[in-house]
Amino acid sequence: MLNIDRDTLQAIMDKSREFHAKEAVSIPEVPTSPTDDWAMQVLADHADDAVYSEAAGIIRDLEPDQQVGLVALMWVGRGDFDASEWDDAFDYAADAHNERTAEYLLATPLLSDYLREGLDALDTLEE
Repeated sequence: MLNIDRDTLQAIMDKSREFHAKEAVSIPEVPTSPTDDWAMQVLADHADDAVYSEAAGIIRDLEPDQQVGLVALMWVGRGDFDASEWDDAFDYAADAHNERTAEYLLATPLLSDYLREGLDALDTLEE
């Protein structure tokens, strides 16, 4: 299943929560730009933010299959996939994987909550 150390996962959740809790961070639920790069444009305003940089660095330092697992975990937590569909979520995330995984994840305002919910769903499945 998920091949990310729980301490690393907790660090990502903590940093993403800290980043999104800042008043100046505003990431729209619906893109205001028709291009695929709208999240990149929004996050570019926060490139100098130390918390953002640290969170993005942790994600970028993960192996590609770990990044894929992180995206799949977020999707499970968000309800895009059920925990029993983990293999499908992982395969779909693998097909969509690119060098902007950190930006994609950090552009999700409830990332920390989704990761926690995904973990809870997977833990329940394993019991």
